[in-house]
Amino acid sequence: MSEKVRNLEGKLLCQSWSRFEKYTFEYLSDDGNWEVHNREVYDRGDGAVVLLFNREKQTLILTAQFRLPTFLNGNRSGMMVEACAGALEDQDPLECVIRETWEETGYRIAAAEKVFELYMSPGSVTEKLHFYLAECTDAMRTGAGGGLDHEQEHIEVLELPLTRAREMLASGEIRDAKTVILIQHLLLKES
Repeated sequence: MSEKVRNLEGKLLCQSWSRFEKYTFEYLSDDGNWEVHNREVYDRGDGAVVLLFNREKQTLILTAQFRLPTFLNGNRSGMMVEACAGALEDQDPLECVIRETWEETGYRIAAAEKVFELYMSPGSVTEKLHFYLAECTDAMRTGAGGGLDHEQEHIEVLELPLTRAREMLASGEIRDAKTVILIQHLLLKES
């Protein structure tokens, strides 16, 4: 426990797809006083994300799927263009991206380069994402992808020229943070 936090107490508000808890704690401020804080925390576990890059064709393999939270917050179609990602589910992050790549895109990758780990919304969500880049070829696509039926994912697989992906970043057509971060990382790496 941190020297600046004491009397941490959590109360489960909901546990369904993930855990939603309310915490009360005392935090030592810079002036030496202990302040009482109340925070709600969403815990969905950690995840991993991978950007697939076909170097020969200079294309990216991305996905598109409906995301209810974005629909509720102004995304009229609810569709999001994203890099392939998923929950770790007690797996090693590399194993997770290999599994999710196959399920979502139909590509069989055996390796990926880890680039970093980031907290995506540290003010309210515990999730830490493990970010990867992986090269792929047309020959590696051995399945249809689209996600798992029992997970109701309904994923569309997209192959976009890297130049088009860059345009989509500038126009706001790609607005998923993990995807933006990985595309920008790849563009910096390739320049």
